[in-house]
Amino acid sequence: MSTYTIIAEKMVAGGDCLAKINGKNVFIPYAIPGEKLEVEITKSFRDYDTAKIIKILEPSSHRVEPFCPLYGKCGGCNLQHIDSDYQKELRKEILRDCFEREGIPCPEIQVVSGSDKAYRGRIQLTDGGFNEKESNSIVQLTNCPIATAEINNYLAETDQKFRPKGRVHIFGDERVQTASLVSKKQNKNENYSKVIIAEETQRTSRDIKLQGKASQKRKQRLHLQKNTYFAGTTLNQNNKCTINLAGKKIDFDVQGFFQSNLEVLEKTIAEVMRNMGGKNVLDMYSGCGTFSVFLADIFEKVFLVEHNRDAIVFAETNLAGTKHESYGQSGEKWVQENAQNIIANNGNFDAVVIDPPRSGMEKAVCQWLCRNKVSQIRSVSCNPSTHARDAHFLVKSGYNLTKLYLLDFYPHTAHIESLANFEYVED
Repeated sequence: MSTYTIIAEKMVAGGDCLAKINGKNVFIPYAIPGEKLEVEITKSFRDYDTAKIIKILEPSSHRVEPFCPLYGKCGGCNLQHIDSDYQKELRKEILRDCFEREGIPCPEIQVVSGSDKAYRGRIQLTDGGFNEKESNSIVQLTNCPIATAEINNYLAETDQKFRPKGRVHIFGDERVQTASLVSKKQNKNENYSKVIIAEETQRTSRDIKLQGKASQKRKQRLHLQKNTYFAGTTLNQNNKCTINLAGKKIDFDVQGFFQSNLEVLEKTIAEVMRNMGGKNVLDMYSGCGTFSVFLADIFEKVFLVEHNRDAIVFAETNLAGTKHESYGQSGEKWVQENAQNIIANNGNFDAVVIDPPRSGMEKAVCQWLCRNKVSQIRSVSCNPSTHARDAHFLVKSGYNLTKLYLLDFYPHTAHIESLANFEYVED
């Protein structure tokens, strides 16, 4: 194969660096902007190629030795070859590029960060190990430098053959309050009170094939009315995890999603709550109510919208004793069926906190926010591209982007989360 000498240009989403060979874009993993490299094309597509580094001719001053012996083999981290401070700058640049491509002038991006090692409290094991990069093979390990001490205690003391088979979620952190006894088969009778291992729900052929009238009846049975619990939820009590987060007790399902960097999550909550307060607040895509439990301290009433039936059950538990209403439905259905009546009965919202999935806000939700001007919006996102797309519509409708934060939840990876503050001021 032919090799080429190139200069790595900017880093793009995903962590590869961009370069050009004969006028064609080439994406190079494990490169750093400004480096002179000898590379070889690995795959060729119509509009771009991918390449691997053969030799680093002129290394960046930001290049460092990776601290994990499995780096490059494990499918997790992809930026350990870059010093931690410069990683943040690169993630900021990617975030800024996304917003500027949408025509949005960016304020100075602030960074919310924490420890860059021993931070990850949630991992997923497959047959007791991690998935190898771009492979179905399993990497065996007894330590992960970015995982918490609690998880590494489990990995170090639990032989591979005693770890659960299949794909399993594990949560471990000093903030965990749940008393959890890991099974004898998994853990040689050791009691890890700060580690919860999910009993993964197995899908049966009936679950997969449920269609027609049976499916409709099941959906009706699982429908949530405001402030009531689901009958027929698939929750497994053994998967319940309780943590103490910034002084609040929060329950969630280990098998579901919860932020894995609790240090940065606590700091993010503080930024979301800063200079907020009033009568009514909407927590759109609320999950188990992580933001709502804090919003309830500074607003008279909290309205939660979350389509995941298991998450909203936990939200009801976490919000017990507060004035709130929960809606177990998609944002689109909530806009269509409930938004107008809520505002008619309670007045407009003083603020909205919104934390959508990677796909961003549902179109109906974004349009509703653009029409129904709210004085403050705190928008949290795990995808800078869809965050910028939604921000474009908000700004176009009259909102001002006043602050933009890089939420550095995942050091040593190219994953970017962000917080944008929007304000609307009547002329």
